[in-house]
Amino acid sequence: MTTPPTDPQDITRLRVAVGRLHRRLAQRSTSELTFAQISALVMVEKHGPIRQGELAAREKVAAPSMTRTVSGLVEAGLVQKIPDPEDGRSCHIVVTEAARTLLEKIRTERSAMLAERVARLTPEQYSTLVDALPVLEQLAEEAD
Repeated sequence: MTTPPTDPQDITRLRVAVGRLHRRLAQRSTSELTFAQISALVMVEKHGPIRQGELAAREKVAAPSMTRTVSGLVEAGLVQKIPDPEDGRSCHIVVTEAARTLLEKIRTERSAMLAERVARLTPEQYSTLVDALPVLEQLAEEAD
């Protein structure tokens, strides 16, 4: 399989478009949480119960940064620390029901904003977007 040629201008356009769309979605949220807190919360929801060190590694941040992020989430009642059943010196982080409710609200708000924008596309543009989804999903899921 040969690698297709990449045009630096196309790559720049893709990066800028994805970045702007991401910012618009993040700004649409009525949550008081920071981007780092929402990202960590989603990761705990997906991979929890999870140790704080593993969470920091998955989020690609330093341990002290994750400590601050998790502390804010604990204070907000969105995560809890529970004892590690295999290691009494350690604990796992889990999301609370309040976190699940908040994440659902954020997802609903962001999906609604995206749906509003997609509804303004022509049928041809919508078809092109849907056809591109598997490729975009592949790019988003590839490991670094």
